[in-house]
Amino acid sequence: MENDFTLDLADEAATIAFGAAVAKVIVPELTIYLHGDLGAGKTTLVRGLLRGLGYVGRVKSPTYTLVEPYEMLDGHFSPLNLYHFDLYRFNDEEEWEAAGFRDHFNAHSVCLIEWPEKAAQVLPEPDIEINFDIKADGRTVHVSAHTVRGQQCIQHIKLK
Repeated sequence: MENDFTLDLADEAATIAFGAAVAKVIVPELTIYLHGDLGAGKTTLVRGLLRGLGYVGRVKSPTYTLVEPYEMLDGHFSPLNLYHFDLYRFNDEEEWEAAGFRDHFNAHSVCLIEWPEKAAQVLPEPDIEINFDIKADGRTVHVSAHTVRGQQCIQHIKLK
């Protein structure tokens, strides 16, 4: 799509700053896929996004729980439920239904999904995809939009 872009992130601080920039443009009902190898910066980006929304608590990878919920009451949306999925250990579509994960995708939520390819059969189409590539001197992220809502968001990220 015309609003796709690539950005070099030199270090963890740059990844957190990029996450904070994403926080300024997100809207409820977004689904964002995060692709990249282990240690590529996916959870660091989520931490930056949450900090950008005013969250001050601990941000951890939900590798074993599969999802970490965050209820944002003071952000620019009230309330906004943010769900951080890490599907690295996901391997059973029945678990998706039994856990009620589908219910997290609604008009009051933003869902950030690491390793979405592990649950491709049950996930909705992403509004935005962020692909991380590790380089010798940091990371490169390629951001692409797949919906009008996603296009509107990433268009504003580029302006920041």
